[in-house]
Amino acid sequence: MKSKRPTRAAFAAVTAAALVAAGTAACSGEDDGTITLTVGLFGDFGFGPLYEEYSELHPEIEFEERIAEFADHHTNLTTHLATGSGAADIEAVEVGYISQYTAQPDRFHNLLDLGADELEGQWLDWKWQQGLSADGESLIGLGTDVGGMAMCYRRDLFEAAGLPVERDEVSALWADSWEDYVAVGHQYSEATGGGYFFESSGNMFRAMVEQADEGVYDREDQLIVESNPAIGEAWDLTVEAIEAGMSNRLQAWTPEWNAGFNEGTFATIICPAWMTSYIETNAPDATGLWDIATVPGGAGNMGGSHLVLPEQGEHAEEAYAFLEWLTAPEQQLKVFESTGNFPSTPELYEDPALTGLAKAYFNDAPVGQIFTAAATAVQPQYQGPLQGDVLATIGQGLGRIEDGSQTPEEAWSQVVSDLESFE
Repeated sequence: MKSKRPTRAAFAAVTAAALVAAGTAACSGEDDGTITLTVGLFGDFGFGPLYEEYSELHPEIEFEERIAEFADHHTNLTTHLATGSGAADIEAVEVGYISQYTAQPDRFHNLLDLGADELEGQWLDWKWQQGLSADGESLIGLGTDVGGMAMCYRRDLFEAAGLPVERDEVSALWADSWEDYVAVGHQYSEATGGGYFFESSGNMFRAMVEQADEGVYDREDQLIVESNPAIGEAWDLTVEAIEAGMSNRLQAWTPEWNAGFNEGTFATIICPAWMTSYIETNAPDATGLWDIATVPGGAGNMGGSHLVLPEQGEHAEEAYAFLEWLTAPEQQLKVFESTGNFPSTPELYEDPALTGLAKAYFNDAPVGQIFTAAATAVQPQYQGPLQGDVLATIGQGLGRIEDGSQTPEEAWSQVVSDLESFE
């Protein structure tokens, strides 16, 4: 994000199908002994070179990658599962939606039956647990990345506002709380005559919620949006920031949002590891202007994905063999090096190949160290069955405040009303 990249968030509002194979023509098919595995993703996961590498090892395997916009991808997957056709052999699921699908394990190949029962210790425990059905009898997905949070910020805009620019000093500005972050936002807005402190309120709200002991669901899968104090506190503080004019009011993943990174229209953004690649891609002229500090409020996870095998897929054994290889630590490290998606396999967390990585684009920020610390500090939060949809509904309410179509009271009332359909 998205999340895998959010959120994982999607990285392209496109739908495409591209055959990827090591030197083979797109017309190759199973009639000549080859097997084409279809892979459904939301955005670019950086798998292209790995398809080629795997096809060199297994010439009989080719790949067709289907990329869709984040929301469309998950909506389409739900439809394909319900109708029993149309799903890819391998599908990505962002963390906000994984619990929706673990509640339907019969619609997926059980990876425990295909050999994954021997791999449990390879992942962060909470990442492995997220892919299990409630009874623990079925594993529907293997983890790719995790979204331990940091905060990306524009050094040039901080300097223009008279704020510190070095990452340790910036981290100290909001070390204690999100209230401190909003206080810095007030300073920034005053110093810049109304400059935008962040791009959109939705990410700020979600970050605070993801850090709480409980989020939008309790462990009995009951919505607790109205009763959870952490939700109310996050909503109130986000509304304060909106009303103070801190939000650039940009909708995530739109062309305007993309352009804001390069044009410097906002000063900070919640920054899981996957976001770094997105910033770098969309702001090629801003090398050295962006940097990375710690996130307010402590550790939390935003985004990250699993790869699942829908039951309707005809090549379960071949798809699983590739999935096991693709999610192994060696390949997760390659993806982090190329795209910034942070591995969910902790054996890498003491490997200098990971911890020693820095990004020149982000003023030589030690991204390996920053995101290793972020990932290892995460205290997992229970994810309910419609987690992603619930957070999206609340985000839409904040958006209505941002665009002036509703007061905070009206927006909250509609959010509560809209959430009744999820109960």
